[in-house]
Amino acid sequence: MAKRFPIFVVILAALLPSCKAFQSFIHDGEVVAKLGDHKLYLSELEKVIPNGISPEDSLNLANLYINSWATGKAFQDIAEQKLSKEEKDVSKELEDYRQSLLRYRFEQRFISERLDTTVSPKEVDEYFEAHKDNFKLERPIVKARFMKISEDSPNLRTIKKLMSSDDVSDVIAADSLAFNSAQRYADLSDTWIDAATLAGDFGVDYVEMLSKKNGQFIEIKDGDGFLLVAFIADMVKAGEVPPVEFCEERIKDIIISGRKHKLLTTLEQDLIEDAKAKEKFEIYSK
Repeated sequence: MAKRFPIFVVILAALLPSCKAFQSFIHDGEVVAKLGDHKLYLSELEKVIPNGISPEDSLNLANLYINSWATGKAFQDIAEQKLSKEEKDVSKELEDYRQSLLRYRFEQRFISERLDTTVSPKEVDEYFEAHKDNFKLERPIVKARFMKISEDSPNLRTIKKLMSSDDVSDVIAADSLAFNSAQRYADLSDTWIDAATLAGDFGVDYVEMLSKKNGQFIEIKDGDGFLLVAFIADMVKAGEVPPVEFCEERIKDIIISGRKHKLLTTLEQDLIEDAKAKEKFEIYSK
């Protein structure tokens, strides 16, 4: 009869594969856990323990896997006992799943070999113009510059003036001065962002943030001696249609998705037509 070792020893061996003493002490056929007639072997457990993680993480992962394995086997046993022969017959479901999986894999291969993922600016503009109402905003979007700076910073007023300028040299100067004066500075004025994203920098929701808007500035004290400042260079309100560049990536995804659908529809039609031409497909009338 094979000698059995405590489970922690077996797990430790799995977690320390470089330890030759353990390697010689326990072989790959050693049982790590047992539930009924089911056995989990050390070699199976080793496959789920990644290299390079800490012993503590390895032990936690091993325990999770063992418990999951045992739960699965317990359900398998009770199902075998309690379900009728008809209920245990899963051959049709397995065949349906196999067919679905084969179809999916072939469709993905077919698409990857034929799909054109290039979308021109003209295609984006044409789609946008034809579907503008579909892109009305649920939340405002903004172009902004943001900084977090000490309330008593001697450069606060100067940076605010520079960051609100339309002159490129002033904007560069604001960035340079803020580098040494502000705890954080970000120029987000070259791209449209969701107002909720900017509100995250203030630690409030976008409704509260916009309620603090005075002219083109938003200022909120954080309670720790810092002032959070945003200059709103531009904004589009909720319910309005945004600029096409804000929707560009979404439109590209829609166009490419449409191409995928067209490819698959064509594939389905071609397969049926080919089967008919080769007299492989026939519908019998009653």
